[in-house]
Amino acid sequence: MKPSTDCVLIVDDEPAVRKMLGVMLSQAGIANESAGNAQAALDVLPSRRFSAVISDLRMPGLSGLELLAEVQRKYPELVFLVATGVDDVRVGVHAMRQGADDYLVKPFQLDMVLASLERAFQKKALQQELENYRRHLEEMIAKRTRQLQTAVAQLEHSYSATLEALGSAIDLRDGPTAGHSRRVFWYSIKIAQAIGGLEKELRNLGMGAWLHDIGKLATPDGILLKPGALTPQEREVMERHVRTGYDLVKSIPFLADAAEIILAHHERWDGSGYPRGLKAEEIPLGARIFAVADSFDAMTSDRPYRSAIPFEAARDEIQRGAGKLFDRTVVNVFLTIAVNEWVAIREEAASVQINTFANSGGLSFASVDDANAVREASIQLHHFADAHDPGGASEKTPCQPKPV
Repeated sequence: MKPSTDCVLIVDDEPAVRKMLGVMLSQAGIANESAGNAQAALDVLPSRRFSAVISDLRMPGLSGLELLAEVQRKYPELVFLVATGVDDVRVGVHAMRQGADDYLVKPFQLDMVLASLERAFQKKALQQELENYRRHLEEMIAKRTRQLQTAVAQLEHSYSATLEALGSAIDLRDGPTAGHSRRVFWYSIKIAQAIGGLEKELRNLGMGAWLHDIGKLATPDGILLKPGALTPQEREVMERHVRTGYDLVKSIPFLADAAEIILAHHERWDGSGYPRGLKAEEIPLGARIFAVADSFDAMTSDRPYRSAIPFEAARDEIQRGAGKLFDRTVVNVFLTIAVNEWVAIREEAASVQINTFANSGGLSFASVDDANAVREASIQLHHFADAHDPGGASEKTPCQPKPV
């Protein structure tokens, strides 16, 4: 405490007590003023830069505890000491629980008054230091959170760009089916959204659909681009693309969960598909959805060996395959989507990039762990702030008249 600059307001309804304590503080070099009741104290507080209030608890009108509540609300930076009689020690302790910084027992002793003020000022300084630290930490957390959000956004963009590049590579490799990956991506997402409740699966479904033919990058041109029917040996080579695609993708962290769709996208409901001959619900739901989307696009797109069929005819073919080639539940949902919607999706798919859907909030290509990094970092920083007390004291404001 700085006795020459700290100004103390004494509040007591007994003039003799006010005078005695005022003299004691003045002898110690501490500027002070006095008020005869709580209301008078509230009237004088705005006019001076007080650093502390020493108040009796029992006074006519507003009590000392009521004054304490008002001071805490209006002047939280002030030190507040309560004064009690010898028989009122419990009341003083209660006042400290209500927010008083310390209590004094009457009759006053100068050394006890000065020691109590010193402790209270140190306590208030520590509280202010901690509050400043926490305020700074909040700013640091906000800045760090923004940085993490930016990093996740950049990661999202990187993932989308990678998928776009891989999809383009597939199209360049398999020219006759150019645009197929993009269309089945959107078709699969549309069916999944119509089914409902698959929001957490959209990411894997979308990536699996987009990259389902990535294994064809290793298929010989003579087989991949052959305009006629494949021989049994050639078909065996062609069918290897699902396993090749799976092996390519499974070790890439942000694509690993989509690898199963790539492996299972040629499985069929009745077990007649490949490579594992899975049947019914042994086939992952994402692969069952994709199978409908893939077959629908294949039938409605031109191929070197045949022309596209109308959308209505393709819908009929899909319906006939329900319970045999396709999951009947998925087919029933597929059939609820009007033909004009499929036409619109096909037309838009040619120009809309994959990150458009991601940026609209419908799909995130960053993993759950990536997305949770922002929240987890903020939580950990907040926990650190709550647990950490920096200590230390700060400079106090000299007692001066407040500017008008």
